[in-house]
Amino acid sequence: MSDKRDYYEILGVERNAAQDEIKRAYRKLAMQHHPDRNKGDAGSEARFKEAAEAYDILGDEQKRAKYDRFGHAAFAGGGTGAGAGFSNIDDIFSAFGDIFGGGGGGGGIFGDLFGGGRRTRTGPARGRDLKIALELTLEEIDEGVERTIAIKRQRHCETCTGTGAKPGTSKTTCTACQGRGQVHRSQGFFTMASPCTQCRGAGQMNESPCADCKGAGTTPTKEEVTIEVPAGVEEGMRIRVSGAGDAGEPGAPSGDLYCVVREKEHKVFQRGGPDLLTEVPVSFPQLAMGEKVEIPTLRGRVEMTIPPGTESGKVFRMRGQGLPHLEGRGRGDQLVRVFVEVPEKLSDRQRELLREFDEIESEKSGSKSFFEKILNYFN
Repeated sequence: MSDKRDYYEILGVERNAAQDEIKRAYRKLAMQHHPDRNKGDAGSEARFKEAAEAYDILGDEQKRAKYDRFGHAAFAGGGTGAGAGFSNIDDIFSAFGDIFGGGGGGGGIFGDLFGGGRRTRTGPARGRDLKIALELTLEEIDEGVERTIAIKRQRHCETCTGTGAKPGTSKTTCTACQGRGQVHRSQGFFTMASPCTQCRGAGQMNESPCADCKGAGTTPTKEEVTIEVPAGVEEGMRIRVSGAGDAGEPGAPSGDLYCVVREKEHKVFQRGGPDLLTEVPVSFPQLAMGEKVEIPTLRGRVEMTIPPGTESGKVFRMRGQGLPHLEGRGRGDQLVRVFVEVPEKLSDRQRELLREFDEIESEKSGSKSFFEKILNYFN
């Protein structure tokens, strides 16, 4: 049994809580245990990470549905976005930009409270990160796949090489802020800084913008990107393609492309971490007398023995027939639930044999037959 605390208990919400309620509960805990408010407090930092892990699962409806059904075992494969926890505080800010505001760095609602964020920009800004959904089948996840996709991104303008200025010209220093990009105003004992309205915080003025990019320094392009998807990835995991995001300012690197894994629903299998679950219909004689049956797996059919006297609903475990562990430690298992498939129509001979079987069973047990019980119920 997992020693992890229940995610609903961590956030202090009921299991039927609405998504908005879960989000509010996480914001409250994140505010209470934020590292900038509890500097040097290891306990608060641990609770901050624990709340982030809980919200990572319960804040996503698909992950939440898996957790409700299988508990922590649904994410036993580990990995980012799969309930594996956060070892780095900055990973939390990056993952939950909608909570902290501004997409990382601890800005937004926390930046206002704790002094404007955790990072201070120096030098030219790197490009914006891009995020796309990458749909994968279980078969692709089982083997790993190389996928080529088309994306739209901003690249440096070829005419001005990313400066935004007309070729042969250059930008000039903003006279309002002296190139700082900020202006300062004093109010009593306090000095307030705000972005310069004349240069919009750039620190420079572009008096002769490039005609091709209209002074932006970048132009939109369509490109193909090849993504190496390792075997065993899970729903919600992010695959990073370095430098495949938007172009940065001249002298700064491009952003990255993040491909978020989305698993396509399978007709036969359900997934619980590295394990697969499937249901196989069998006949009553097969359960009663035992028989070898063929079970579908992702890699073909495998023979499984049903022992005599098996009850309908029993779950068998086929070792090593699940998905590969992302860390390369073998494979998960396939869980097979067998159940009796009741025929919709019976021939006269089949009815006769079933009645005869039922009478023999009632004589052995000394109780009324199944059919007699039904008749007494309606009389």
